[in-house]
Amino acid sequence: MEILVLNSGSSSIKYKLFDISGHEERLLDKGFVERIGDKIKDHREGLNIILDKMDTKIEAVGHRVVHGGNVFKVSTVIDARTIEIIGEFSELAPLHNPPSLLTISESMKILPDIPHVAVFDTSFYQEMPAHAYIYAIPYRLYEQYKIRRYGFHGTSHRYVAGQAAGILKRPISELCIITCHLGNGCSITAVKSGRAIDTSMGFTPLEGLVMGTCSGDIDPAIIPYIMEKENIDVDAAMDLLNKKSGLLGISGISNDMRELIKAKDTDKRARFAIDIFSYRIKKYIGSYTAIMGRVDAVVFTGGIGENQPELMKEICHDVVAHDVKVLIIPTDEELMIARDTYSIVKG
Repeated sequence: MEILVLNSGSSSIKYKLFDISGHEERLLDKGFVERIGDKIKDHREGLNIILDKMDTKIEAVGHRVVHGGNVFKVSTVIDARTIEIIGEFSELAPLHNPPSLLTISESMKILPDIPHVAVFDTSFYQEMPAHAYIYAIPYRLYEQYKIRRYGFHGTSHRYVAGQAAGILKRPISELCIITCHLGNGCSITAVKSGRAIDTSMGFTPLEGLVMGTCSGDIDPAIIPYIMEKENIDVDAAMDLLNKKSGLLGISGISNDMRELIKAKDTDKRARFAIDIFSYRIKKYIGSYTAIMGRVDAVVFTGGIGENQPELMKEICHDVVAHDVKVLIIPTDEELMIARDTYSIVKG
C-alpha cells in the first residue's frame, strides 16, 4: 500500500511517501514545500506541487494533527465529525491545528476516493493516570472546559520508545524508558510498559522544558506581572512567552542550539542559556526516574537530541545511573503515521 504522509505548518508542508506491505516498509519519496502564502498561493497549490511529482497511485493519506484533546485516544479515519472536533481544538493549538485542517480539507478534495487518517500527537497520552494530568485548580474547570495536561510530540515519543525496545532486545512491556524529544520544541516523557505515564508539555505545548523560543515552566503569577509592567495585553504576553523566550530570550542571540554552542566560550548568556536548558532536562529525568522506580534507558531524539552528543553526555552526567542505557535515536514521526494509517485502512 502506497501511503502519503503530510505534516503541515502554516506556510509549509513536509511529506513522505511510503510503500508498506505486511512486514516491509519502504520510503519512496520525501520533500518539503515552503513559502505557502508567498511564492506558493495556498495549501491546495502546495499539495498539487507534491502530487505532480509522484508517478504513483496513492492508496491512503496519513495526516499529523497536533491536538486531538481528550476525544481521540487512537488514530482515526477522517470524516466530517473528525474535522469538526479538530477545529474545536484549534483554540489550544492555534499554530498547528488550523494548517492541518487546511491540508486535510484540500487533500480530501484532490484525493476524494481514498481513506484519510488523522494521527494525533496527544493520543499517546490518553492513558496517563489522572493524577498526572489533572491540574490543582478547581475541578469544575476540568469538567467544564477539559483543562488538563494533554502532552505533545506523542508520535515521536511512541516511535523512539519502540525503537529503544528493539535495540535493547526486550519487550517494551518490561521496560521503563525516558524519551527526550529535543528540537526547537522540546518535551520529555516517562514511558512505562509501553504507556506514557507522564510528560512535560501540558494543556498547550508551552509548558515544560526550555525550548527554542518558548519559556517552558514558569510561575503563572509572572504573566499578569509582565502585562502590568510592560503595559501589554494577554495576546502580547502569550506572544512573548511563545516566540521571544526560551533559548532566544535568555541568550539574546538565537533559538538555534548550534549557534549557542559556537558562542558559549565567548558569550556568557549563550553559556547560561545552555546551562538552564540542560538543568531543566536533568530535573525532569530525575523526577521521572522517581515516579517509575527505575529506568532502563534514556533516549534522546529531535534536532538537538540527535546532533549534539556532547551536550547529551553533559546532561546525563551525575543524573543517569551507570547501568542505564543512553541512546540517541533519530525520530521518524512520518513512518509512525504511515504505520497507523496502514493498520487502520487494513482494519
